[in-house]
Amino acid sequence: MSDPAIDQTTFDELTATTGAEFAMELVDTFLEEAPTMLKELQSALTAGDADIFRRAAHSLKSNCNTFGALVLGTEARRLELGGLASATTEGAVPLAALNAEYVRVAAALAVLRHA
Repeated sequence: MSDPAIDQTTFDELTATTGAEFAMELVDTFLEEAPTMLKELQSALTAGDADIFRRAAHSLKSNCNTFGALVLGTEARRLELGGLASATTEGAVPLAALNAEYVRVAAALAVLRHA
């Protein structure tokens, strides 16, 4: 069985700390900005820009961990630490996996958003 897209404990802590309304605003912002971060990772990989690649992976990782998207956050962290070199040696596989996990996270956040 795979790990949940969103760790419920982390999400509940966010909601308790920030309030439900603000947590939902953060979810909306994440759902709006994450696709841009994913595109930025792809563009940086294509352009060979290690600095932009690392920064985009770092931003994605931080945002994911805020919501409890721990699997996605772990994958983004792996790209951040491994940098452009590790992503290029694996071809498009890491970014394809990252995009697939984002789809799972977005669906789970949408459910939480309407709960």
